[in-house]
Amino acid sequence: MENEQEILLKIPLEALELQDNFRKNNFELYLVGGSVRDLLLGKNVADWDFTTDATPLEIQEMYPDSFYDNTFGTVGIPVKDEAAETKFLFEVTTFRTEQEYSDNRHPTNVSWGKSIEEDLERRDFTINAIALRFAQGESLNPEIVDPYNGREDLKKKLIRAVGDPAKRFKEDALRLMRAIRLATQLEFDIEENTLAEIQKDAELLSNISKERVRDEMLKLLGSEYPADGVMLLKNTNLLKEVLPELIEGIGVSQERPGRHHTTDVFTHNINSLKYCASTDPIVRFATLIHDVAKPRVASNDQDGFVIFHNHEIVGSRMAYEICDRLRFSKKERGKIVMLVRWHMFTVDENTTDAAIRRFIRRVGVENIRDMIALRIGDRLGSGTATAESWRLKLFQKRIEEQLAPAPFSIKDLAIDGRDIMGILKIPPSRKVGEILEKLFLEVDEDLEKNTSEYLTARVKNLYSE
Repeated sequence: MENEQEILLKIPLEALELQDNFRKNNFELYLVGGSVRDLLLGKNVADWDFTTDATPLEIQEMYPDSFYDNTFGTVGIPVKDEAAETKFLFEVTTFRTEQEYSDNRHPTNVSWGKSIEEDLERRDFTINAIALRFAQGESLNPEIVDPYNGREDLKKKLIRAVGDPAKRFKEDALRLMRAIRLATQLEFDIEENTLAEIQKDAELLSNISKERVRDEMLKLLGSEYPADGVMLLKNTNLLKEVLPELIEGIGVSQERPGRHHTTDVFTHNINSLKYCASTDPIVRFATLIHDVAKPRVASNDQDGFVIFHNHEIVGSRMAYEICDRLRFSKKERGKIVMLVRWHMFTVDENTTDAAIRRFIRRVGVENIRDMIALRIGDRLGSGTATAESWRLKLFQKRIEEQLAPAPFSIKDLAIDGRDIMGILKIPPSRKVGEILEKLFLEVDEDLEKNTSEYLTARVKNLYSE
């Protein structure tokens, strides 16, 4: 926990000036929510959120360049840090009370509150229900309003609902996911009654928009221990609301002679996430679901052992459906589907350079290192491997060699379409493109053939074939 002087050093001058201006206009202004929580924990503050007794109209009168486009009393005040030459945003929300949450997400009635205590009463967790402002004068000693003992819970590393957890989660079911995400990010435990209510109310998450659920999931996956977070989702019954397909892998054995897997499919997916060599939440998501299809394609061979033919193909289709359901962007969905589809690539010391170049083109230069990161997680998550195999390390080295300076492509041929038209005395046509493709495939197998003399001769032969 930070002391008062350490907190003061982390407050931007613009925030202090904001408070002074509100005070001069006879309004209260408090820093609140995650901003205060992170300050007290000594973490960097990403978003500066404030609450005030001023109405949105009164705030905009003080700050004409501010904007207000929502029903919850939040005014955005753009601020420029002259020293750093950067811009950021202060969000100031009027004290408010909320009543009658008819859809487990949005309050039916929102009205302006009269005090900071009334505003804090509606917040989700005690560690987010702490407000802070600085006293007037030179000392700037912080005044902390903490009616729910959030600072004590910060010391105990505990996520606890404000007041009655049943009421808090029924007001806004997204808080179910947020509790797990915060516990994962902060490496906190969840208080006993709060945890029990999450398990009880898990089905309420189905009332929440998939976009909001996805966002919380990606924040969880971006934490230092994402696998622990997914297990917490599973143990609180929330995972079956978010990724029911993943649950299907529980108890599906992968053991057989010669196979390195020692766990069931579900545990393997979790462990693969744990060991994924990327910190990108999208790559981690793909790693988490890379074997999601195994339970659906499982069959037995002639010796009675389970096999999973074409699980990467079926898995890519399932990945598309999952990403579509969770409203991933088209670009994110494409990347996840691609990583799942091609994660079973062959790692062999006898693979030719041309085959490696084809693999790079299939996956995409921008994705190749992410594919390796998934494969490392897949291997280490099997239960027996203790490090990357020498074959995988060699494969990585050869990929890097092919990436320097850049993978070979048609534009790197020693001749181009205009050369072909000149050699054959023909106008632009589909035939020119076909010849380029054939030349490329041939040269890709042997880069030493990429000379003007050789290709000119080949053009004449190909045209006559």
